[in-house]
Amino acid sequence: MSEQPSVSAAQHVEEFRASFTAGQQRELAKRLTTFLAQYSHLTDSFIIEFFTENLWQTLPRPWQVVLQDLSYPQTARLLLDASHDEDRRYPSVWPLSLLAFRATAHALAFPREFRPDRGRVAGSQRPDEFLKNQSQSSLLGHIFRKHVKPKKQHEIRKLGTLVKQLCDQTGCRRVVDVGSGQGHLSRFLSFGLGLSVTAIEADHTLAAMAVKYDGELLWTLEKEKQKKSCSFQPPEARSVPRHIAGWVDPRASWEAFIKQLKYANHAMEGAQTSSAPSKKRRADLTQTDGLWLSSDRSEREQMPSEGSCCSDIQTFSEEARDAEETRLLDYPDFVLTGLHACGDLSATLLRHFVSCPQVRGITSVACCYMKITTKENPTPPGLIPPPTPLTPGAEAAPLGFGYPMSSWVRGLPGHQLSYKAREGACHAVEDYARRLVEESQLLRTHCYRAMLETFIRDARPDLRRAGIQTIKKAHLLAFTEYARLGLPRVGLPPDLALDQERVAAMLEQQNKVVVYFTLSLLLAPVVETLVLLDRMIYLKENGLDSQLIPLFDPNFSPRNFVLVALKPSR
Repeated sequence: MSEQPSVSAAQHVEEFRASFTAGQQRELAKRLTTFLAQYSHLTDSFIIEFFTENLWQTLPRPWQVVLQDLSYPQTARLLLDASHDEDRRYPSVWPLSLLAFRATAHALAFPREFRPDRGRVAGSQRPDEFLKNQSQSSLLGHIFRKHVKPKKQHEIRKLGTLVKQLCDQTGCRRVVDVGSGQGHLSRFLSFGLGLSVTAIEADHTLAAMAVKYDGELLWTLEKEKQKKSCSFQPPEARSVPRHIAGWVDPRASWEAFIKQLKYANHAMEGAQTSSAPSKKRRADLTQTDGLWLSSDRSEREQMPSEGSCCSDIQTFSEEARDAEETRLLDYPDFVLTGLHACGDLSATLLRHFVSCPQVRGITSVACCYMKITTKENPTPPGLIPPPTPLTPGAEAAPLGFGYPMSSWVRGLPGHQLSYKAREGACHAVEDYARRLVEESQLLRTHCYRAMLETFIRDARPDLRRAGIQTIKKAHLLAFTEYARLGLPRVGLPPDLALDQERVAAMLEQQNKVVVYFTLSLLLAPVVETLVLLDRMIYLKENGLDSQLIPLFDPNFSPRNFVLVALKPSR
């Protein structure tokens, strides 16, 4: 059942040791902010405003001339392909400014593939482990594949193996998995690699599902033992994940975070040694590995806050607080991990890693950069607020935004990243390049939505970028049908009159829409590099080295970077 770390994971850890120097990090950050500030009109533009804001005319005239007639495959090869120029063939002479733009964008972005062939545009959509079966990884045991999509199978195997490497280096047997979802990574770490795992998930439903899937795995193991005529030996208690349905509050201090872990673990241990709730009570409760979470709000408020957020921790007298801090130092060391921790959660984990003495290592895989808080946009769309206000007297962490984290980047002119720039950094560049090469009809939807925006604003000038959500199989529809389905979603009649000559004229510009979007997409890895480099510099400012590893196959898992850091041995 236990799996040994692969050679590639060991190579990743070796690679992690060779970090940028502080000077190199700061110099790269300066170049990134200067470059992105120069082309912010691209990163900040919305493709649905291509016609309403006349975006094509914002490009330099020489760029327009050479780009307007590119085919989709040429657009992929000449703009998104990061390989060298020896075999590149241009249909016309490109202006030096455009060549410099493309070359600089590729040079400044961190390489997204660990392998030397990172320059490819259209490779296999799936890693080699899925060649025999597209839905089952050949490198992951079958008990860890149930309920797990192929992308997640790839991620938990690669990240789990790396976490095990860090545990071996730090001497830690404990892992805290924050934002654990349905517990797929936690199960692999605990049952597969023999680590003691505490998993924290804010969504009670997902935490309950994680416990259910743990039970299914145990049942499967028991059945396999029976088939082999062996007596079933249940796993050690420490190798069964402990699931906490709780909120890691970005405003709370690391001491509050440790209290959250301590109280939850103590509550679980107490629940495991006491009798389970009665059969009648079970109907109103959800079990979370020893935690019984009431579905009734008033009933929950009367129960211990073992699985609640940091802000529910009670205050203490000064003497009691000193004693509590002493007990906090007795909490065992652990490695912190977060697989696609959303928005500010990744930044919060890094702050806990810096401040908390028990956190000996961290692997951070970020996502949802648009939900990161900034000074300019402290409450971005989609940000989920804490469930309750911070309790008076509870420890509060120093106010900090998700970006920038480092003092160095904060002091650079032009370091600001708009919501749109950060949202663009979440796009799947490799997937879009593949669509270009294959000349996919899906590319038509950009033009359709931009066209619809013009008619929406004609009828309702006050509506700007109104959300219409996804229209199923839009690329297979005529624009008139697309408009008929989309207009009612913004409160307009489906039979709104459409100027057919204008529709035809805009449809002829579909290639320009795609090329413009590709130019902005070329900057997406540059924006992501700046966000992640800022976090590396933050760690460096706090005396900690780190490395950014492209751990996952980017053709399969677009947010494929893991930020890895270890603390020196005690």
